[in-house]
Formats: sequence, C-alpha cells, structure tokens
Amino acid sequence: MTLYLLSIYQPDGDGTPPPPEFLEPIMRDVEAVKAELKAAGAWVFSGGLHPPSTATVVRRKDDEMLMTDGPYIEGKEHLGGFTVIEAPDLDAALGWGRKLARATTLPIEVRPLQDGSCG
Repeated sequence: MTLYLLSIYQPDGDGTPPPPEFLEPIMRDVEAVKAELKAAGAWVFSGGLHPPSTATVVRRKDDEMLMTDGPYIEGKEHLGGFTVIEAPDLDAALGWGRKLARATTLPIEVRPLQDGSCG
C-alpha cells in the first residue's frame, strides 16, 4: 500500500466564508467521503488550512534564515486543505480523488508520497 496526498485547491477570495446554504451541502458531502474512506481503511488523516495570508515562508539565504509573510506562490488558487490516504495503486487513489472532487466541487491533486509512509 502507498500513501497518497489529495490536495484540495480553492480559489482565492476576499476572506468572507461562503454562505451556509452553499457551504453546508458541500461539507456534508465531504464528511460522507471521509466516512467512506474510514470504512474502507484508506483514511490516514486530513486537515483544512487557514487562508494563505496567514502563511509565513522561511527560506535560507547563505547562512541566514529569512522569513516573509504570505504564501510562497502568489496565484488565483491556493492549497486549502488535504487528505492523506492509503491505496494499493494510483488508480484506487484517483478513484478517491474523483469522489473528493465531486464532494468539494474543487480541483484535487493526487500525488504519492515518496517513501510511501508517514514518519
């Protein structure tokens, strides 16, 4: 089994959360996919992220560590959350990615972890 990162990309906005009538059905669908992942033994962990404006980038320049506020990359979309799953192969991971994309209505990037494990 290999671990896969399912990255959820969402459009940048003004920081105002969507209205409940829009967000509640999506969150219900996301929770249903999470429950299905858990029941299948594929769910490892997941998390949502605060807006990119809360990010701090740390980078090395020679022997110094420089810190800058904001996201590493400016763009029209940002990483809004992620789920780590365990799947036997890429096809199975893509199947979960499709379910999550349907639930979130957002693009999902599916990528294997290099050594296939956490820790």
